[in-house]
Amino acid sequence: MTDAKDVREAPPPDVVALLPLRGTVLLPHAVLPLGAGRRSSVRLIEEAMAAGQLVGAVMQRDPRDDAPDLDGLHRVGTLATIHKALKQPDGTLRLIAQGLGRFRIVELVQREPYLRARIETIEETEPGEDLELEALVRSVRSLFEKVVSLSPNLPDELTTVVVGAGSPGALADLVTASLATLPNALRQELLETLDVRARLQKLAGALAKEAEVLELGSKIQSEVQSEVSKSQREYYLREQLKAIQKELGESDERTQELDELRKKVDAAGMTEEARKEALRELDRLAKMPPAAAEYTVARTYIDWLVAMPWQKETTDAVDLVRARDILDEDHEGLEKVKERILEYLAVKKIRPEGKDPILCFVGPPGVGKTSLGRSIARALGRNFHRISLGGMRDEAEIRGHRRTYIGALPGQLVQGLRRATTKNPVFMLDEIDKLGMDFRGDPASALLEVLDPEQNASFRDHYLDVAFDLSRVLFITTANVIDTVPAPLRDRMEIIHLAGYTEEEKVRIAQRHLVPKQGREHGLAADDVVFTPEALRLLARGYTREAGVRGLEREIASVCRKIARRRAEGQTETVRVTPDVVTTFLGAPRWELEEVEDRTRVPGVAVGLAWTPAGGDVLFVEAGRMLGTRTLTLTGQLGDVMKESAQAALAWVRSHAEELGIEPDFWQRSDVHVHVPAGAIPKDGPSAGVTMATALVSLLTQRPVRAGVTMTGEVSLSGRVLPVGGIKEKVLAAHRAGIRTVVLPRRNEKNLREDVPAAVRDVMTYHLVDSIEEVLRVALDEDATPALPAIAGTPVT
Repeated sequence: MTDAKDVREAPPPDVVALLPLRGTVLLPHAVLPLGAGRRSSVRLIEEAMAAGQLVGAVMQRDPRDDAPDLDGLHRVGTLATIHKALKQPDGTLRLIAQGLGRFRIVELVQREPYLRARIETIEETEPGEDLELEALVRSVRSLFEKVVSLSPNLPDELTTVVVGAGSPGALADLVTASLATLPNALRQELLETLDVRARLQKLAGALAKEAEVLELGSKIQSEVQSEVSKSQREYYLREQLKAIQKELGESDERTQELDELRKKVDAAGMTEEARKEALRELDRLAKMPPAAAEYTVARTYIDWLVAMPWQKETTDAVDLVRARDILDEDHEGLEKVKERILEYLAVKKIRPEGKDPILCFVGPPGVGKTSLGRSIARALGRNFHRISLGGMRDEAEIRGHRRTYIGALPGQLVQGLRRATTKNPVFMLDEIDKLGMDFRGDPASALLEVLDPEQNASFRDHYLDVAFDLSRVLFITTANVIDTVPAPLRDRMEIIHLAGYTEEEKVRIAQRHLVPKQGREHGLAADDVVFTPEALRLLARGYTREAGVRGLEREIASVCRKIARRRAEGQTETVRVTPDVVTTFLGAPRWELEEVEDRTRVPGVAVGLAWTPAGGDVLFVEAGRMLGTRTLTLTGQLGDVMKESAQAALAWVRSHAEELGIEPDFWQRSDVHVHVPAGAIPKDGPSAGVTMATALVSLLTQRPVRAGVTMTGEVSLSGRVLPVGGIKEKVLAAHRAGIRTVVLPRRNEKNLREDVPAAVRDVMTYHLVDSIEEVLRVALDEDATPALPAIAGTPVT
């Protein structure tokens, strides 16, 4: 065999056999142990050693490639001599190779039985000595020595490698080869970097990063070791403490505490899964010292499991007559809602084991949604618990926190069950339309399982981490608007709409509930203050404009406070609250009924009706005309749909200008401005279409709208009046405002007859229309010219 020294001293060949390396790089001046398992590689090594030839060691681009071609190899490699090769029993070779110098592959000249390529050797020229190069060399040596001293896997003798480096280039190659932690991509990059100065700079950066990582690792290891030592010391001290307590006889208290907990677990009636979990935690608790941080966590968890009402439930006392009396006693009106509740109770009486529906009460504030839930619980004889969902943004509020967190607690549902003390309470989930979401999760999605009767029989809170049956809970949700509730959640609930109260209903509610309540809260006896129906009617009509009764209750409270002050000053006579007393205490009414008539005396002003989350409201539409160039201006913070309604109304007026008695070319020299007052309030929807069309025709014909007439409906380009929603709320708003004539789309007749209370229908006149012509016939004064087409609306009284 040819001696390795002769091979190194021989001139480099033009063609060499290529030895592909998987996941490693052989650098010049370095000695590297390698393994060869591919048949082609084994044959290449055997023939090269037999002939005393150099081989070209080149790293593969993809280490998974078993038969790389030229494209699968890096183009720069290292000429190497093989010092020793040992054949293993499985036919593979273990060899020691030493890198001699760099080369670049020019072209492939042989593919079988192994790759051979024509190469060009890369002669490394050492840069001239200068201060910068000397600084780089010293920096690399210093950093390498620091890495070796910090690394537990590198022997200290490795620092002698830098001493034997004869040149800066050799230093860079030897240091690169010595650090196994350097990525192969960086090694290959350093191999391909021919400029010694640039190679040293890259290597210095890599060494600095490695030293920083090792320093951080050493710091972490030191902290861990310190913590372990601390834990061992604590364990030793605790064992001593246990021995001292045993000598003093104090360990009996601990045993007694654990025995009591075990009795509570046995008596709680848990499911098998929950009981196993409780006993497992109890066994862990017995092995822990009381001072351990986990002791309190485990004890609190067992307390929660024991406190849950696993088997406790109330028996439903379903008496439909009594239930009807309770609902009538607690709530005025709301006949449809009461009927639905009584239907549910009837089904519950016939089939007690049936699944409870998920009811969702939707309506404006102050109409009694939450108190309806209390009434249902009272009628059933169940416990009641309310959970406010308004502003909730954390999913853990529903499902609870996992016990791994400090201060973890169960979710609101489990906490509510514990407070209710039974497994079948009435749960009121209030303000479900105001749920939020952020980076902590989506509570609405967490409620999907809770409000699904098919899934909630095995609800699993993150804190308890055992299944609990929620199917016996009657869930009732409330919302002001249903649009913001996600569709999958909305699909799981039965929506029941609650409209506002009529004026007479508000008066009766005030007499039966609000006045006695505010009298008690202000320290007034029943005979200290008497509200007349006329005074309550004035409060409801002139000082509040709402669908519910919260504002009315606040005004009654204001009157009671002034009476309480008089009594505190020594006046003892009974105060009879009349309309005059109300104006004396509260000042002039905020809303006057004459306002509607006053505002519609001017042509171009029409009164519409709008649905709002607070019920319904009266909407004024004002139109103005001035010289200009065909511009339509819309103001009042209108939404896109409402703007399109105004454009459609103007288009219809322009197309029917001649028959309406309007100059056909009025648009050519005019600008039209449509404004909806209360500009700070956003408005949208199509139901103001007929109101805008009426206001425009009134403006352009100079015919004012009749006093006391209001309207609602969507308008089409062909002049048809289309149906809209919220009829009950809109009619009640008109009634509250003192308006007694309402124009409605004919296709809303069913809503009028079924939804509007008879007490309101009987005192108002309704005109059901199909077209704009019918609306104008009803709404505008008749003393205009020319006459409108003889198409009469249909009055319904």
